[in-house]
Amino acid sequence: MSESPICFGLYVPPQPHPLLAPEQNEGWGELRSAFDTARQRIEESDADLILVYSTTWPSIIGHQIQAHPEPEWTHVDDDFHFLGSMPYKFKMDTDFADGYNQNCGERGLHSRTIAYDGFPIDTGSVVALKLLNPDNRIPACIVSSNVYSNRAESIVLGKAARDTLQQQGKKAVVVVVATLSNRMFTEHIEPHEDRIHSAKDEEWNQKIMEFFSQGRLEDLSQLSREIHGQIRVQKVVAYKPVWWMAATMGQSNNYDGEVLAYAALHGSGGAVIQLTPTSGSFGDKEFDEDDVEIYSGDRDVLDKGMI
Repeated sequence: MSESPICFGLYVPPQPHPLLAPEQNEGWGELRSAFDTARQRIEESDADLILVYSTTWPSIIGHQIQAHPEPEWTHVDDDFHFLGSMPYKFKMDTDFADGYNQNCGERGLHSRTIAYDGFPIDTGSVVALKLLNPDNRIPACIVSSNVYSNRAESIVLGKAARDTLQQQGKKAVVVVVATLSNRMFTEHIEPHEDRIHSAKDEEWNQKIMEFFSQGRLEDLSQLSREIHGQIRVQKVVAYKPVWWMAATMGQSNNYDGEVLAYAALHGSGGAVIQLTPTSGSFGDKEFDEDDVEIYSGDRDVLDKGMI
């Protein structure tokens, strides 16, 4: 796997608790320690870029790519504002962002770069970059999660990212910011009361982490619709990030997987997980989902001749 443009991938939670309040709950503290471990591994890698796909940056029309060279602001989370403010100043790879945007267009996607002062960076991206790259040692790029995109569009978005890495000769750490289960409590709870919202959510979180720990990224991508149906989370959280991650890193089960930490975050399932490309593979699967190279729009599912 020496020719792979991917150093490794990370799957991390978007909630601000590990950043702002790790001492208030044992699980939040464990997630913070896992972030710290991942940060050290990034620093020890030969990555040229941290590429972030964040489920807490929703887009409606097409895909947005952060291209401001140094976005700076103070962010407060909409749901957990009482935890405090998150001032940030990041360093972005504008060349990569422009190239990514161009490759999206060449693969049939509608995308645009965002590069103006005061554009609000989302909670998940702020948390991930402040914990994984606190000194801006490595430039980053953030891409949005389109709320209406289907599997084909998400796969092609990932392939456009890989195209750009290969064209520019860069190596990346891929960071997906997303929960596992996403049912959260609708009322305030004390930190010591935090737990996974339901037994079913816990069961499926464990199954998802088993797949990750075995390096079965493409299996997760293929089965993500079933997972979504079982734990009934928003699709922007449940399977889009896995589709994108698989397409960006390489659509296979050729990974070493490691779950660094897992804990409840206001009822949802938060985990810090690492996937590292390897020459081995878990099983030899025959996948059912289509592979897509060029996005040509949604399929026609209605007879146009019908009134």
